Amino acid sequence: MRRRFVIEAVMVATYGHLLIPSRPIDYVVPYSSILELYDMRDGTEPVMDDPEDDAHVKSVIAELIIFFEDSLNRKKIERAMQMPWRESSPLILNDRIQFTIVHAVDNAHYGEYFDPIETELLLTSSKLQIPLLSDQFEFQDKLLEARVPVQVYDIEDFEFAVEEGISIKDTSQFGDS
Repeated sequence: MRRRFVIEAVMVATYGHLLIPSRPIDYVVPYSSILELYDMRDGTEPVMDDPEDDAHVKSVIAELIIFFEDSLNRKKIERAMQMPWRESSPLILNDRIQFTIVHAVDNAHYGEYFDPIETELLLTSSKLQIPLLSDQFEFQDKLLEARVPVQVYDIEDFEFAVEEGISIKDTSQFGDS
């Protein structure tokens, strides 16, 4: 069975181990996160501190953009963009990885507390009832502080999330104490 995670597109480019999972994965990506890839590719700001790492990540970003712009993938994305919260058909990267693009809509549900991309990630995770992968400690802390009802894994715990994970049922016992 394919494990699903909500994630920003740039994280897939930044963390190489996400491209070689031990089990089949479906990365669910809000469309606005794909648009950020263009800004990162074309911008003058480095994505990574180390120049070699930055060049590598920017090349992976360029490869992801080419993948999303492929005519078949582009058509699947365009169909999803016709209605809010619609999911694309799977975009197959290889035998282990597929992407599902979601036309997430930031409805200011969390006000000014989270930025628009964070809000779309949260709403996508909540609406689809699938865990979120993040590398941002501040974001994870804000989730806990705001008591947002989503399951989040730190990117460093990716293999645990893929292999074992924690079910929503298991997490409910922590909130009731």
